[in-house]
Amino acid sequence: MAISLKPEHLKRYKDIALLLVKYGRSDLVKSAGLDAAIEGEQDGQVSPAKMEELASDIERMGPTFIKLAQLMSTRADLLPQAYIDALTRLQDKVGPFPFTEVEQIVNTELGVRISKAFADFDSQPMAAASLGQVHRALMRDGRDVVVKVQRPGIREEMSKDLEVLGEIASFLDAHTEAGRKYEFTPLLEEFRKSLLHELDYRLEARNLAVFADNLRDFERIVVPQHVEDYTTSRVLTMEYVRGKKITSLSPLAKIELDGYQLAEHLFQAYMQQILVDGFFHADPHPGNVFLTDDGRVALIDLGMVARVSPRFQENLIQLLLSISEGRGDETADMTIKMGEPKLNFDEKSFRRSVSDLVLQSQNAQLENIDAGRVVLRITQISGDCNFRLPPDFTMIAKTLLNLDQVVHTLDPKFDPNFAIRNYANVIMQRRMQKALSAGNLYGTVLELKDFAQKFPSRINQLVDTLTNRGIKIEVDAIDERSLLASLHKIANRITIGLLLAALIVGAALMMRVETSFKILGYPGIAIIFFLLAAIGALVLVFNILFRDERHKGESSDSQ
Repeated sequence: MAISLKPEHLKRYKDIALLLVKYGRSDLVKSAGLDAAIEGEQDGQVSPAKMEELASDIERMGPTFIKLAQLMSTRADLLPQAYIDALTRLQDKVGPFPFTEVEQIVNTELGVRISKAFADFDSQPMAAASLGQVHRALMRDGRDVVVKVQRPGIREEMSKDLEVLGEIASFLDAHTEAGRKYEFTPLLEEFRKSLLHELDYRLEARNLAVFADNLRDFERIVVPQHVEDYTTSRVLTMEYVRGKKITSLSPLAKIELDGYQLAEHLFQAYMQQILVDGFFHADPHPGNVFLTDDGRVALIDLGMVARVSPRFQENLIQLLLSISEGRGDETADMTIKMGEPKLNFDEKSFRRSVSDLVLQSQNAQLENIDAGRVVLRITQISGDCNFRLPPDFTMIAKTLLNLDQVVHTLDPKFDPNFAIRNYANVIMQRRMQKALSAGNLYGTVLELKDFAQKFPSRINQLVDTLTNRGIKIEVDAIDERSLLASLHKIANRITIGLLLAALIVGAALMMRVETSFKILGYPGIAIIFFLLAAIGALVLVFNILFRDERHKGESSDSQ
């Protein structure tokens, strides 16, 4: 059975099939029924040189696939390391669209001509990406701002691509071993939700405000603020941050920086987001982190965010601490606690692999023991052992991995594991403060008040009971009386059975004894014994067949 090749989707089917065949997954093409779309193409061997082309091929397929590839670059449970490395090099840079379209979108979204809304608006974009491009502008009140404008037609294009991917994912899940193992449809659904959020710039504006408030205690972290009246779902206006990407810093500039302090400050800010606030920036790759002219770190492009539940935070804290301290068995325990085993889950192999990973990381060189890299590797082990981790886990793995790259750019000697251990006490204090803040405080105080009031009386009752009557423990497990009655009945019936057998044997022996007392020509006493045995046997059979069944029914009704 093959998927339906809709005419309007045929080109996308072919693009996807060619990509899979070129990079060694022709098995998925054939099982999905897409081989008809690429008739005549040959399956090629994947060489290192060819892997270098993977990022470029995906960039040519358009924004949806660029974003999907960025997500897949964090899924070590789905892709081999060679693919992960190739996708990590993928750049979200595409050619800019014309300024006439920019002007039309801004005019329509803001409801006023661009020349009226801004004192100056640069027609050349500062940067262009798959979802939109950024222009510098000057507000009429003198503020320097940047305006992010969404690409025209991007929503419709992505909607069609997601429909194509959804059809393929559903078919693979239903008809292939890879689909049953990795479940592509839920993965695609999470991707769709994330993408739709990124396409609504009002959500990103809200994220800017939330992060600025949550990180207000981190003086060396800058979050640009949006301009409310100049922001819509397709246009985002925010203050301009003067600085440059940390990836563009020269070696001399890095020497002059207090790189370790900045890296520590940034790392602590993300630990605060993930483990305390439960709301974090999920895409802190080096291109989204700026170094300002006054020596601070600025976070931009906060469209991709994620939330973490309090219970998940508690488990994650223990997981990160166990990794940082080299406790492999505990790391495996916490991972199992956070996920869900699939059919044929190999727990023994999973525990051994995770423990070995943590132990190897503990003994490795500094640059190879980052918690983010270990967490990402755990997702790969989970996939190999048929263990399902929640989407939150994968998102956190991606965040930690990107964060490791950023802090190492600021200071190559920065140790994230040491930072986790060193900052753990502060994290726990802030979590306690958050738990006792605002609405939670009053409920906690009332519960403590009620407990304190009733505690003395309950202690007195317990002491009186121990002193006067002791403690009686009743276990409703087996009805002893019913059990004994049943045993007596069994013993009685065995006894009756033995007596009846004795009567029959005795009667048989007496049949050979000559006597003047006869019944029907046979010895009379022997015949009497036979009759008594027969009557007793009939009564016993009657009781077993009828009376026991009735008592059994009455017992069931009473229960």
